[in-house]
Amino acid sequence: MALDSQLLEILACPDTHHTPLTYDADAATLTCPECSRVFEVRDGIPVLLLDEARRPGEAS
Repeated sequence: MALDSQLLEILACPDTHHTPLTYDADAATLTCPECSRVFEVRDGIPVLLLDEARRPGEAS
C-alpha cells in the first residue's frame, strides 16, 4: 500500500533533527538521510518509534 503524497510531505524523523524522511515503497520503509534510521511502514501506517527503528545492515 502506497503512502499518501501529502503525508509524505510532513513526515520527519522523530529524533531531535526532524529531517524529512525518504520513502521506499518496495521495501515499505522510511529512511532518515541524517541519522540513517530505517522506519517500517506496517499496513500503510508509518511506525516512527525510535526504539523500533533500525540502522542499515541490522536485521529487520
